[in-house]
Amino acid sequence: MVQTTDHEVVSIYPFTDEEIDTLMARSGECVLMWGTKDGWPVGVTHAFVWHEGKIWITFASHRHRTRAIKRDNRVSVNVSSQGYGAENPELPQGAITFKGTGEFFDDDETKQGFYRLLAKKLNPDNPEGEAYWVDFLDSPLRTVLVVTPVKKIMYNSGMAARHMAGTIEESELGDRQESDAVRMNQERAEKGLDPR
Repeated sequence: MVQTTDHEVVSIYPFTDEEIDTLMARSGECVLMWGTKDGWPVGVTHAFVWHEGKIWITFASHRHRTRAIKRDNRVSVNVSSQGYGAENPELPQGAITFKGTGEFFDDDETKQGFYRLLAKKLNPDNPEGEAYWVDFLDSPLRTVLVVTPVKKIMYNSGMAARHMAGTIEESELGDRQESDAVRMNQERAEKGLDPR
């Protein structure tokens, strides 16, 4: 077992593929982020579905984000375990930011299929609520954005807590990413601090 008091090295706390799927399936919301024409980063909270390794989101096509993402389809999506709350300690705790590319779908087959998936997620045990949401979402102005992840930035706070408590094996930790392996020590050197 290993213990740490170093709170600056966080890239060593990844999620497993199974934990990613659980977090993404159970969390109720995400933050979609994009860049505006004048360079401002913007984010909006959305309900979403994790389906076939992609993040599916819907909103009205006249929103500014539609034009911005069509202009530059590079987006980020952040999902946190706060989307299902700390009252579920058996579920993965922490957050993931996905860098990815967005693609819009406006055909009825894709939209209806997604509406059913989202309505089921929002109403897992309520067929009437599910039917209500499918009907509510069905609008000619609505579009579906599908984000294909290209990179994950993860922080598994459950793993970090075990590391701080000394109840984790060294082999469970992830590799230090460049930010913690190189840039942190460059920053420490600039401040006259010893490397780690």
